[in-house]
Amino acid sequence: MSTTAAGTTPVSLGRSIRAAREQRGLSLRELARRVNVSPSFVSQIELGKANPSVGTLYALVAELGTTLDDLIGGPEAAGPELVDADGPLPTDGTRVDVPVQPVEGRPRVEMSGVVWERLTHDHDPYVDFLHVEYAPGSSSCAPDQLMRHGGREYGHLLRGRLEVQVGFESYSLGPGDSIHFDSTTPHRLSNPYDEPCTAVWFVIARRDDGRLSGLE
Repeated sequence: MSTTAAGTTPVSLGRSIRAAREQRGLSLRELARRVNVSPSFVSQIELGKANPSVGTLYALVAELGTTLDDLIGGPEAAGPELVDADGPLPTDGTRVDVPVQPVEGRPRVEMSGVVWERLTHDHDPYVDFLHVEYAPGSSSCAPDQLMRHGGREYGHLLRGRLEVQVGFESYSLGPGDSIHFDSTTPHRLSNPYDEPCTAVWFVIARRDDGRLSGLE
């Protein structure tokens, strides 16, 4: 993983993927077959020697029956058990125990020029709330391999420019522009320009993805 920005904490994405795969009893070869990549590539991801594209990461998330938020949190993301006078409190993510995520220590994942930083302190079961960066020339997936997944996306561009393809339509976003769309529609995000772009991004209702039914 490349050097991270000041104030952020790099996440061992490969370790999280391996933990989720082993928890579900999937072999490395079977997971690779399901996401249509080579077993050696999955091995390199798990060892931290290769970064998946955004599209491949979403495919892994779907096949593992997990969420991006869970992977960014890491296999040790669950905090200590909380108790009150009546016994243990629920730890299913429905409580908000730490409402503020300072810039210092923000979990950060980088994938082929695309960087995601989680903006919630703890796992949130309802939304992926992210600060995203697209380096010049980077994209979420190949032009002929548009990604799709459950949920709905909302993005607000802070700096630079971003191309967003949703189905057969393409949109050019500049600073201050916003977009939202159904994530089940094939889509692609790319930065073909010479300057990096940054944005705030939400993905909600990812657990409505039918591919995850029975795996929650």
